[in-house]
Amino acid sequence: MALLEARDIVAGYGETEILHGVSLVVNAGEIVTIIGPNGCGKSTLMKAVVGLVPVRSGAVTFRGVDITDHAPERVVRAGLCYVPQSANVFPSLSIRENLDMGAFTRGDDSQARIDEMFRLFPDLARRPKARAGSLSGGQRQMLALARALMLDPRLLLLDEPSAGLSPAIMGLVFERIRDINATGVALLLVEQQAREALQLSDRGYVLSGGENRLEDRGPALLDNPEVARLYLGG
Repeated sequence: MALLEARDIVAGYGETEILHGVSLVVNAGEIVTIIGPNGCGKSTLMKAVVGLVPVRSGAVTFRGVDITDHAPERVVRAGLCYVPQSANVFPSLSIRENLDMGAFTRGDDSQARIDEMFRLFPDLARRPKARAGSLSGGQRQMLALARALMLDPRLLLLDEPSAGLSPAIMGLVFERIRDINATGVALLLVEQQAREALQLSDRGYVLSGGENRLEDRGPALLDNPEVARLYLGG
């Protein structure tokens, strides 16, 4: 049974339909990347999965349970966390306070989990009282990842985690994504840095015009001449 399955999703904003029957699957423990041109519906698909955009038709199941159009807080409690591209931390709060906010539904002492996050993201541990708004772009992205992980999700959805970062910091973010996956968390990425993302992905999807165009293993998509020409600069 798939961890996450989106079947024939039709969704959009107002009168505009963005997704025209898109499907995808994420299995337990996988890293799956969605690539495609700007405006093809990648972010809309993620938002439809987590209940931020209404699903007009189709269905989303998570761990075998239909979560179509569930409120985002219900989706989070089910074990699926979403990290948007921007506005993904509380800038006026400290690093520690952001992590505390991330643990809002745990119902237990969150200190042990915070300690785990500080081991996974040592840069955050060095200055836990620093305001999130004072952090660099890379540090804010690390904090956003750590905050999402506070609830021990089974699946993490990341929308453009490398956006606006230098190549060195981008490499560190992808390294942390591998580390997160090694703990057993599955990840679904939307990423413009297609080559780097596919290199670490078990599988990938290519969207175009709000529809599925290609699906294959990450390495196979990297070797696909059409994908290389259109999306990898090759």
